[in-house]
Amino acid sequence: MAGDWMLMAHGYAWGAVTSQGGPRGDDMAFVQTMGMVTASRPLSDSARIELRGMFSLDPLMGKRGYPNLFAAGETANGRALVDRQHPHDLFMEFAARVEVDVAPGTTAFLYGGPVGEPALGPPAFMHRRSARYQTMSPIAHHWFDSTHITYGVVTAGVRTRAFQLEASAFKGREPDEERWGFDPIKLDSWSLRATFTPSPNWAMQVSHGRLESPEALHGGNDEARTTASVHYARGGLSATLAWSAKNRIPGDTLSAWVAEANWDVDARHSLFARAELVRNDELFPDHHHPLHDQPFRVARFEGGYAYRIPLGDKVTLALGGSVATYAKPQALDPYYGKSPVSGTAFAKLSLGN
Repeated sequence: MAGDWMLMAHGYAWGAVTSQGGPRGDDMAFVQTMGMVTASRPLSDSARIELRGMFSLDPLMGKRGYPNLFAAGETANGRALVDRQHPHDLFMEFAARVEVDVAPGTTAFLYGGPVGEPALGPPAFMHRRSARYQTMSPIAHHWFDSTHITYGVVTAGVRTRAFQLEASAFKGREPDEERWGFDPIKLDSWSLRATFTPSPNWAMQVSHGRLESPEALHGGNDEARTTASVHYARGGLSATLAWSAKNRIPGDTLSAWVAEANWDVDARHSLFARAELVRNDELFPDHHHPLHDQPFRVARFEGGYAYRIPLGDKVTLALGGSVATYAKPQALDPYYGKSPVSGTAFAKLSLGN
């Protein structure tokens, strides 16, 4: 506490070494970072304000980010990133939220800022408890989470104990390659999201958005995106099941599934796993390639273990690793190998829980 303000901070520095298998895989040591600070205070007996800032030093990786087999999305040096995860921007969130109690058990809120997250999709993967020790981003990231850094967002909503309804206006274009600064701010896209929380252990959401020209290399295509997800948490177990479909306008509809879970066996040991199924048409961005724009349904299965070492009341070091295997059409064997296997080891230093 600082006077009437309640201040909170959390974040991590996550060092990793990965070896992504097959002819299109790569090896790399890298560090991911995220820090978030919030400041909140009452404005009156029935109103509150919260200021939010979230930052990352991921741009230090370089524009191409880290290797991640079968991932695709965004660009580096004007070229499509394929089998790579792009770095996040320095500014991940810079926004405010005001809440007002409008009736017993009912609150209206307004959220927005130059950088934020619109009401579209489930929580981003780095905030999901079920992905607590998943070092690699989901290969379905651009089906579910690509709007979690948006340069220009305004959201209005209302919530009760069990329901929340939201509507957002935001910028549809994904962040550009210049990760250290602010992108131009626009409000050219919209989304709606409904969330049902029947108990402290369950949360469910469904959302839909219309994004204007979200991808730099598909400048003539808008996108209609629909997502649904179910989240469960009880004791040491957290799990997520999510589905998404993105319809390029004009173009094809591409779907994705993600199922992931984290089990804190006890105070020291955790087991985690993720399974994904993605229909992706961006694996061959070269217009002259015979498989250019051809969609392929690809699955990734990853599991791992983490061992936690408390370093203080609010600081934890987790050491662990994971192994990933893949299922894909035979047509991809000449490019990815018949049975690629990827492995990742990590050390994650966390502030907060």
